[in-house]
Amino acid sequence: MTTVLIADDQPLQRFGFRMLLESQDDMTVVGEAANGAEAVRMTVELRPDVVLMDVRMPGLDGIEATRRIIAAGHRTRVLILTTFDLDEYAYAGLRAGASGFLVKDAQPEELLSGIRAVATGDAVVAPSLTRRLLDAYVHHLPTGTAADDPSDGSSDGSSDPRLASLTDREREILMVMGQGWTNTEIAQRLHLAESTVKTHVGRILAKTGSRDRVQAVILAYDTKLVKPS
Repeated sequence: MTTVLIADDQPLQRFGFRMLLESQDDMTVVGEAANGAEAVRMTVELRPDVVLMDVRMPGLDGIEATRRIIAAGHRTRVLILTTFDLDEYAYAGLRAGASGFLVKDAQPEELLSGIRAVATGDAVVAPSLTRRLLDAYVHHLPTGTAADDPSDGSSDGSSDPRLASLTDREREILMVMGQGWTNTEIAQRLHLAESTVKTHVGRILAKTGSRDRVQAVILAYDTKLVKPS
């Protein structure tokens, strides 16, 4: 059973989400939060598998709430809801530690599959969309991050300590992940078995401390291992 906390300042929106989720045999809503501060507090209390997080809420917004939830180190994962596809909030939410994002007008089956994917550790953003998202909003990086001014002076992330434990093959795979390649494409183009690619991706996530594929790609951008087109 996947437990979900709904965070949205619109009561009607929360009601709609609850009705949809509780119609599923494998999901249950454990709580509702009307703002970011409530979402953070209730996540600590209820430890849901997934927080369905709105962005624009009074007081503490969904981005900062996501950042605090992830920083607390709990197993809870956050699925950001945005009004428009590829808006700046989606990028900020992923940087804050969300495992993916969906637009609010997504079809019910898309929302349900997204929650299930996040709950099992996958990222909701498809690999083919990852490059578009980061290319569009890479310039929203805060001043002073590695992507703007790498402290090691490297332009390819070769000396960044976050990548130091990666093998040459793992570094290569992380680069093409950042270019939007799927596991199947990586296997075909690098002449590897897809199972081998999956193993490499898993090791990359473990070594870099990335929660999912999206977070690993953001790291690749941060370290300039991958550059926006």
